[in-house]
Amino acid sequence: MSVLGIIAIFSPFVTGIALSPILGVLLVIGGISHAVHVFSAEGTRRFIWQALLAVAYVVSGIALIANPILGLLTLTLLLAVFFVIEGLIEIVMGVRLRPASGWGWLLASGVIGIVAGALVWAGWPISALWVVGLVFGIKLLSTGATMIVLAMGSRKATRDTTSSGTTSRSA
Repeated sequence: MSVLGIIAIFSPFVTGIALSPILGVLLVIGGISHAVHVFSAEGTRRFIWQALLAVAYVVSGIALIANPILGLLTLTLLLAVFFVIEGLIEIVMGVRLRPASGWGWLLASGVIGIVAGALVWAGWPISALWVVGLVFGIKLLSTGATMIVLAMGSRKATRDTTSSGTTSRSA
């Protein structure tokens, strides 16, 4: 996973273009799922909402598959909005936790989120060429590194347990 993250970081445009149709396929599958659920919805109102969701998912998915560049532009704007909203939520949470230890870190993370969202938004549409792929690559790299560290820690814990069990038996 770390290797894929590094590749994505060094080729963010290709990664972003590849992610767009993948997300499109997932949206089409979600739309089909909603379409199936339409027939189990009780009442006209729920039926209509489920049907509209199914259509929205399928149309959005097909649009991402058919035009990955337009999809990448849209994903970049969504990412900017997500950063800003998440940042605002973290700031509110940080202020509410104010007397507790670590509230400042939450506040700082919120400010960074808002700044990141604003930078992505300000650089749009050029930022679409690299933001989604870079963020995805960083996430893959950090997840892969976390898995490596956890595996190494688990291996060390297993060795320590095995060696302490052998020592206590021989004593």
